[in-house]
Amino acid sequence: MRIIAGKLRSLKIETIEGEKTRPTADRVKEAVFSSIGPYFYGGKMLDCYAGSGNIGFEALSRGIDEVDGFEIDSKACACIKANVKRFKLENQYHLHQKDVMAHLDELKGEYDLIYLDPPYAKQQNEKLMTMIAKRKLLSEEGILIVESRKEDEFKEEIADLRCYKKAYYGITKISYYERNGYEKSNDSGNL
Repeated sequence: MRIIAGKLRSLKIETIEGEKTRPTADRVKEAVFSSIGPYFYGGKMLDCYAGSGNIGFEALSRGIDEVDGFEIDSKACACIKANVKRFKLENQYHLHQKDVMAHLDELKGEYDLIYLDPPYAKQQNEKLMTMIAKRKLLSEEGILIVESRKEDEFKEEIADLRCYKKAYYGITKISYYERNGYEKSNDSGNL
């Protein structure tokens, strides 16, 4: 696994062995970032199920200012910490070894990018999206992305979030949400 683009391009991301985390495949990651960016002019990201930190590191490499990453697995957290140190991102990547559902109230401000990629067997995406919307954690022009199995179905509108795009990559489905009332322009791209 590697960082695809930006200032950390080509750096290898260390991951934990086994099935506990399921890192986003490089082709899916590239497609997601090409769809929403591919680069950012600052901003904040919330990575709700950080796993290896893969998506957060890619976002930082592409210009996001800071990432709040939530992960409860201790081995995955140790791996993230090692990568943060190796990439010299101590001031930009904030790891929370906590369950995101139980600790959303601790977060302050809004996020420009929110990524949900929970273990497939433990998904509660609609519940988490409702909580995120009620706490106004997504900025007005922000994007919330859900990575799931292709057969998983989510409501088109959840609280004040509206699905504006879906894409499929093999067994993976990516659903893109925005705040209701804000329309992404066709040339969107940069946050």
